[in-house]
Amino acid sequence: MNRRERLLATFQGKPVDRPAVCFYEIGGFSMKADGDEFNVWNDPSWRPLVEIAHEKTDMIRFVSPVWKGEGVNCLDELTEKKTWCEGKSIFTRIAIKAPGRLLTSLTRRDNDLQTIWILEHLLKNTDDIEAYLRLPEPPAGEIDITGMYEEEKCLGDSGIVSVEMADPLCETAGLMPMGEYTVIAMTKQVLFHRLLERFARIVLPRCEQVAEKFLGRLWRIAGSEYASEPYLPPRLYREYVVRYTGEIVKIIQKYGGYARIHSHGRLRNILPLIAEMEPDGLDPLEPPPQGDMSLAEIKDVIGKNTVLMGNIEASDIENLNPQEFEKKVITALKEGTQGKGRGFILHPSACPFGRTITCRTMGNYETMVRLAEEFH
Repeated sequence: MNRRERLLATFQGKPVDRPAVCFYEIGGFSMKADGDEFNVWNDPSWRPLVEIAHEKTDMIRFVSPVWKGEGVNCLDELTEKKTWCEGKSIFTRIAIKAPGRLLTSLTRRDNDLQTIWILEHLLKNTDDIEAYLRLPEPPAGEIDITGMYEEEKCLGDSGIVSVEMADPLCETAGLMPMGEYTVIAMTKQVLFHRLLERFARIVLPRCEQVAEKFLGRLWRIAGSEYASEPYLPPRLYREYVVRYTGEIVKIIQKYGGYARIHSHGRLRNILPLIAEMEPDGLDPLEPPPQGDMSLAEIKDVIGKNTVLMGNIEASDIENLNPQEFEKKVITALKEGTQGKGRGFILHPSACPFGRTITCRTMGNYETMVRLAEEFH
């Protein structure tokens, strides 16, 4: 059974020769070295890790469509973007001329970390939200999935592609500081729904187009964790996730695709609501203390009809000694495959974001591959 066949069989609920093992972003992105000083993947210590991902793991490559056509970039003429360097950091300021208000954001990226820090969010209060809601809404646009087909072709038998999708909550919450987001989501529900509905009018038609033209592929839907505890109470999860993301799941499945929900952190009090959406996959299933359920408990609630992906915490890969880490992997493999279930994929919760891959980190990734290959 090759790697592509193993992943497809897993999502189809068919028997596999062994559990699949995926390194998430390592293989999810091609991680090519280039001349960009802010690309940590240029460091030579990354190359062996990227090579083992490409040669040994069941790769799930992230892909996204390109949208074009009249009106798709309708906010460009209202937006001013400025980028500059200070020391070993690059800053980007965005200013959008909304009706009666200037909306601004500021980000920083450092050359030793593969991450972007948000120093100033675009929406800071309810007045900003009202102004943002008066901006023109871009149409769904014309889809170009050429790049998605090319990535799939390049993968060959080494894996499958996964269409990236941010749900309306992900699009909305990311515009605000976390404190402001949680207060508005709990106290200004009518206003918050107006934001969600704005994004739903864009996201759902685009999802329909992609699902219809790119049949039968895996999708990853991000945003669920914004409505999980401790950020919001479970009663609002139904309002802000099930109501909107549930529609995305239905669209994907209508065209034979596999809808995977991405939700970090606590699951116990929202897992029955996730199950109501009937997703085909769920990740990253973080173990305690990052999460609040064991993999065995998660499987009892949702594993019969949902592929479980994850249960390996990224910090454990970087920090645990080899013996302790091996115990974690063995536990995940046993709990993920025991009893009846649709399938399990051994999968970390995140990717290292520093410039250097240590020997310990490299060794623990190798342990994941070795134990998955040995597991029967």
